[in-house]
Amino acid sequence: MFDNESLKQIKQAKCEWEDTKLKKTLARFPERKEEFTTVSGEVVNPLYTPEDVESLDYNRDLGYPGSYPFTRGVQPTMYRGKLWTMRMYAGFATAEESNNRYKYLLEQGQTGLSVAFDLPTQIGYDSDHPLAEGEVGKVGVAIDSLEDMETLFEGIPLDKVSTSMTINAPASVLLAMYIAVAEKQGVTPDKLRGTIQNDILKEYIARGTYIFPVEPSMRLITNIFEFCSKSVPKWNTISISGYHIREAGSTAAQEVGFTLADGIAYVEAAIKAGLDVDAFAPRLSFFFNAHNDLLEEVSKYRAARRLWARIMKERFGAKDPKSMMLKFHTQTGGSTLTAQQPDNNIVRVAIQTLAAVLGGTQSLHTNSRDEALALPTEDSVRIALRTQQIVGYESGVTDTVDPLAGSYYIEAKTKEIEDKAMKYINKIDELGGAPRAIDMGYIQQEIMDAAYKYQREVETGARIVVGMNKFQVEEESPKGLLRVDPAVGILQKNKISSLKSKRNNGLVKEKLEALRKACEGEENVMPYILEAVKTYATLGEICGVMREVFGEYQQSVII
Repeated sequence: MFDNESLKQIKQAKCEWEDTKLKKTLARFPERKEEFTTVSGEVVNPLYTPEDVESLDYNRDLGYPGSYPFTRGVQPTMYRGKLWTMRMYAGFATAEESNNRYKYLLEQGQTGLSVAFDLPTQIGYDSDHPLAEGEVGKVGVAIDSLEDMETLFEGIPLDKVSTSMTINAPASVLLAMYIAVAEKQGVTPDKLRGTIQNDILKEYIARGTYIFPVEPSMRLITNIFEFCSKSVPKWNTISISGYHIREAGSTAAQEVGFTLADGIAYVEAAIKAGLDVDAFAPRLSFFFNAHNDLLEEVSKYRAARRLWARIMKERFGAKDPKSMMLKFHTQTGGSTLTAQQPDNNIVRVAIQTLAAVLGGTQSLHTNSRDEALALPTEDSVRIALRTQQIVGYESGVTDTVDPLAGSYYIEAKTKEIEDKAMKYINKIDELGGAPRAIDMGYIQQEIMDAAYKYQREVETGARIVVGMNKFQVEEESPKGLLRVDPAVGILQKNKISSLKSKRNNGLVKEKLEALRKACEGEENVMPYILEAVKTYATLGEICGVMREVFGEYQQSVII
């Protein structure tokens, strides 16, 4: 960006400034602490100058929005053309109650749906399974069959909304249910828009809602890639997730490095299955966290875009520019929310929203102020949604593309995160790829070490969390929290019993047996799952067949 003579002059001027201004000021007014670091623990210099970005080449490293390497965004006009999708993550109790919440959010200006499923649904059990006892409807909506899915989207035309479903191990089943509901509405699969998370590797790493071993899990994922490329072309077939990696305690660079390493594994698996990279890669999407360190987060998103573009072009030989675009959803950081002084969380979420928008996100969920205590109330959800709307319509940051580009700090930090993330990817390659690195416990251990370091800083007071370890006040017990009625579990059990008494059980058995044979062979299982779903076979019955054929994953013990 600067020629050698200009850099020489800048360095000389900086030395003079340090000698004549900085040293005198520090002698009279020492800095607040010896070392300043980001949330990830990376050192922050007192000043950034062209020296810190002297290796930056504008055309090579930045370019223009909508053009390789997409550092400045995946669309030429970004938010000048259309704001990000405001997609509030919601789901609790029954399909009826969640349906009411979705309609409320759409009335309040939400522009996309995002479905949260309860824990039994996430691990492929029906609500009447013994392991589901006490968990039905608690952290999301209970979906046991196509009947529940029909209720969940009653009155919501699926050709008019984009829907994201946070589901992984049984993603194929929930996607099939969604397709079946759409068909009952008269909406053909080619008109459906949305995303399934479908990212099993991060479940092994950080979250734990896995069912099947790695190999059959990867088969299910690539089956979905193939099926959707032909039948549901507007659907994003995976949301490769760094969000939960960050929630588990990773640094920003680890979030990027481990997420893209998982992405590499999915691309390799799809190519090995015989798919052309440009046939499926344009529908890959990503999911990142928005943490509190605003400038580090902006840099993280820009680094991830540039790194993925280079990986897809140079490593996998992608030709279609859409295959090189890292399109991502963002959720504000749940782990940053405090139960103490929960109204402070509104401010945290506003900062995180700004980071996601300045970083060029394609869709965004904003957490509610009371989520450290319970499921969010309607009032809290509305404030969270209004936060996005105020940033979008009032802040002015959406009026120009990538407004922080060219900042010496932002560009230096973007390069730093990119380089550190690439080191992690190279290390994972050396270990044999992401699945092998997970099995060895390498990724998990790196995250645990980072989480421990951060927690020690909080406990010693080296890192301040307002209202929790400093600036505390006496508080009353929270009131008006949303609680899920335990009767939801009984209600769901009764629904399943009623369903099984009125459906064609002979046809259900026939379709489940056909699915079993497909699982035992090498066919794409998606058409068989779809056929089983349409007979009102339950989630647990379908996953039960796959459990019997594929087995269950056993987590390695990390020592």
